[in-house]
Amino acid sequence: MIKFSIKKKFNDCPCTGTNLEKLIHPAILTLLFEDEELHGYSIVQKLQETYMLQGKKPDPSGVYRCLNQMEQGGYVTAIWDVSNSGPARKLYKITDDGLECLKTWINTLESYHNSLGLFLSFAKETVLKSQN
Repeated sequence: MIKFSIKKKFNDCPCTGTNLEKLIHPAILTLLFEDEELHGYSIVQKLQETYMLQGKKPDPSGVYRCLNQMEQGGYVTAIWDVSNSGPARKLYKITDDGLECLKTWINTLESYHNSLGLFLSFAKETVLKSQN
């Protein structure tokens, strides 16, 4: 595997993969499918443990924004959990539409994966040719 050196000015650029905002959607759906019900804070914690984020903490406000959008879209449901002594918290659960959405994401990402493999081969070959 060829690794190119990266200039420091690109540390905050999306090209480094640190901002994969759109992929939070299928990651949340996967976590909810796996665990059935989760509080928002638990989702944020579990996202940090995913391979996609490699231990980096996601933006909690972005996660909650995504959860609200998915709730409005009918992909998740949320009920208020008042069983604990602390403040009420929303408990999220994937819906049937959410599962269908996740299956669509899987198909889409598989297609992207294949296309990215072809593109990476082309890009590497192009860059390596220009350096010779």
